[in-house]
Amino acid sequence: MDHSFYIDIASAEKLGVGFFKYAVGPEEHFVSVNNLFSLMLGFSSTRDIMGVSLSRVFFTPGEYNEFLSTLNKNGAVKSFETFFRSHNGEKVCVLITAIFENSGSTEAYISGFAEDITKRKKDEEQLYMEKDFLQNLLDNVPDAVYFKDGDNRLIKVNKFFAQGLGLHPEEIIGKTDFDFFPKEQALKMFEDDNFVLRTGRPIVGKIERTILPNNTWNQVITTKIPMFDRMGEIIGTMGITRDMTVYANLERDRLNMLINALEVLVKALEMRDPYTFSHVRHVAVIAEKIAKELGWDENRLLAMKLAGELHDLGKISIPLDILNKPGKLSDLEYSFVQQHVDRCYDLIKDIEFPFSLAEIVYQHHERLDGSGYPRQLKGDEISFEARILAVSDVLEAMACYRPYREALGLHKAMEELERGSGTKFDKEVVGITRDIVERHDWKVFWE
Repeated sequence: MDHSFYIDIASAEKLGVGFFKYAVGPEEHFVSVNNLFSLMLGFSSTRDIMGVSLSRVFFTPGEYNEFLSTLNKNGAVKSFETFFRSHNGEKVCVLITAIFENSGSTEAYISGFAEDITKRKKDEEQLYMEKDFLQNLLDNVPDAVYFKDGDNRLIKVNKFFAQGLGLHPEEIIGKTDFDFFPKEQALKMFEDDNFVLRTGRPIVGKIERTILPNNTWNQVITTKIPMFDRMGEIIGTMGITRDMTVYANLERDRLNMLINALEVLVKALEMRDPYTFSHVRHVAVIAEKIAKELGWDENRLLAMKLAGELHDLGKISIPLDILNKPGKLSDLEYSFVQQHVDRCYDLIKDIEFPFSLAEIVYQHHERLDGSGYPRQLKGDEISFEARILAVSDVLEAMACYRPYREALGLHKAMEELERGSGTKFDKEVVGITRDIVERHDWKVFWE
């Protein structure tokens, strides 16, 4: 019979596997085996195995019958996985490759290799167990976990990620963020992935808003880290994204409650002193416009707007005859007006905001050269938000009408700001303010 392989002891020795030749017929017996085959079954020498039947070597009769059936049908068996029974009764997982040889007489033989794969199977089982453990861990993490290759294609996702997209994992694998998210949003994700791939540096705790396939928005916090191969080369990225929508909404609701409460105070200021109320609203608009020119995020813009609306809230405690007094104030009266900064700070310092609102307001009369008040702060001691607020405050106060004087106009206001640019006022902020004024043809743009 012609076979695509030939089996003998020499071949077995070269391959480091067990060899056996077994006579079948009325008197079945092992004709020859090598040392490895004997040791595999727990025998100390090849002689000890000669009296053992092949059916006894197989752990169960069913597997032996299946082996013989395949052999009789095909004349050969390749990579037949089964269990042998060792001399002391233990299971030995083996892989058999055998042929059926018939010499033309009454004698027939089974010749084959038997490889002990017990350790390999245990290693595979351990690997499968670890993979199952990892998958169970990933699937029970209440965050979206995902792995991408060097081309930013998804190669593995957990259950939470798939559920978020309303898809099965197999519908996601091999695709990119562009298949699931709007182009602009996917592009940002793509750029983040490429940053990690290019630099090997992680992106940790990035807060972003994403739109889901059902057109609902959620707020998430994302961390992305590089994945390395054994040679230390970056081969992809791993990402973990946590849905913070509920928390963000709670924070937003809490913040709105605080803002609404402060609005009551601002309304009280409006009832008492409409001129100051008009001033703070205008300053808030100016400050927000400057901050937008700087490309600030939503939280920072909100901080700037609130600081503008609240910066003169402390004037609610100052007598109107001083606030609206025509002519020059006495030193005592001026020092009394200056106290509005401390009064406002005291009003809001204990309210928890996601930004340093009280400190921004507290610094809005400070100047870079230390000539301001109340603490004579200098240079970098003054926050950038407070520098914007200072410029916005001066611009509006000089340009607009006051009960104690006529409006001086935008040209005079800008002259004052540019005279103090770099010494009293931040040079960049003054430059941005001038650009905004020029774009509005030197007309009041905040009403």
